[in-house]
Amino acid sequence: MRGSEDMNVVAVTSCPSGVAHTYMAAESIERAFKDAGHNIKVETQGSIGIENRISQEEIKKADYVILTKDIAIKDEERFQGKTIVRVSVADAIKKADAIVKKLEQHYASNKK
Repeated sequence: MRGSEDMNVVAVTSCPSGVAHTYMAAESIERAFKDAGHNIKVETQGSIGIENRISQEEIKKADYVILTKDIAIKDEERFQGKTIVRVSVADAIKKADAIVKKLEQHYASNKK
């Protein structure tokens, strides 16, 4: 899915301990969306705070917002009005390709 069909996605990953799984989820999601030809920015909310913060401009352009649901996301209200997809950290790590496919299907059906 390339060209004008590229999605713009932002994601925030966080896990209860705020260490390894936060970053593993971020890496997996980012790789899967980039490999599929989509634009993605991933913010992490780990033990050292918020890294790679998503800007208001990036939120405005986003077709989807992916949030991990294992722990509350800080400043979640900034995504109000966007299509939010909640996934577990485990699914973000192990099933990122399936998340891409599901969003591609949704995106394509809404573009008709």
